[in-house]
Amino acid sequence: MPTETQEETLTLEEILASLKEMHRLILWNDEHNTFDHVIHCMIKYLDYSEAQAEKIAWKVHNNGKCAVLEGSFTEMEVYRKILQQEGLTVTVD
Repeated sequence: MPTETQEETLTLEEILASLKEMHRLILWNDEHNTFDHVIHCMIKYLDYSEAQAEKIAWKVHNNGKCAVLEGSFTEMEVYRKILQQEGLTVTVD
């Protein structure tokens, strides 16, 4: 069975932004993910405790967004793709 790959291209702005030293992974509020799913993903992929993950879920719910991770652009892109595959709305800042 052939493996399907998806090519992703970056704009010049995204490439230049990647040269910054630190980037943040932003989790956004949306209308289709449950608190339980957000908490599950924060624990499974970002290694947060249940209490920390619940705090993030409430912050996203109340403020519309929350920075959940900080690091290199490449690292944030990896986590962005993982969390997007789980259905979460995330961006790299």
